[in-house]
Amino acid sequence: MSGHSKWSTIKRKKGALDAKRSKIFSRVIKEINVAVKEGGSDPDGNPRLRLAIANAKGVNMPKDNVQRAISKAGEKDAASFQEITYEGVANFGIGVYVECLTDNVQRTVANIRSYFNKHGGKLETHGALSFLFDRKGVFSVPQQSLNGMDEEEFMMEVIDAGAEDVELEDKFYTIYTPMEEFGNMVKKLEEMKIEPENAELQRIPKTTVKLEKEPAQKVLKLIETIEEDDDVQNVFHNLELTEELMAEM
Repeated sequence: MSGHSKWSTIKRKKGALDAKRSKIFSRVIKEINVAVKEGGSDPDGNPRLRLAIANAKGVNMPKDNVQRAISKAGEKDAASFQEITYEGVANFGIGVYVECLTDNVQRTVANIRSYFNKHGGKLETHGALSFLFDRKGVFSVPQQSLNGMDEEEFMMEVIDAGAEDVELEDKFYTIYTPMEEFGNMVKKLEEMKIEPENAELQRIPKTTVKLEKEPAQKVLKLIETIEEDDDVQNVFHNLELTEELMAEM
């Protein structure tokens, strides 16, 4: 699953860049909001909220900010966000999958459509690109967080809990699970008292498309424009990100 490893490494490195911007906090706050609306403000009884809090720690969000987000989400007049996805094709046939949390669907779809149109792409119907991606649970676990546990023991434990692959790169274990095993892995890591730096369902491209530098940069411009929208949580695509492209991002 080396292609998956490369994708996740890129996602993690890019996440470190995103963390320099306040938008990453906004994304986490929205996820906390949805989790509280869905299952209440007590993390002990709300697995989705526990996960959102863990992800907040992973991007170094201060505890006070997390607690304020939880409290605000529980207020009667707190905004309600709807989860919605969009699929489109960028220039040169690159597939782009966009995940949003929005309080105004009409605004969001108008914005996403305009980004595709402006950059030579096209918004497609729901489900049109599902064949390009596998939806998997992806967990980034710092090697130092094993609390002295033997590596072989750790591997066996997570495989028993549903991991289909575990890879070590740059002192991070990346655990992959089928979408259906995501909750089991969250629970297993909690039992092992191991906190992942990040845990989420990702849409991983089954194959990637390699472009020359100039056309690839045009596609990346569209992707970056979409990512900057306040309603957007995640953007997935099947463009192959070379080291040269990563150096320019």
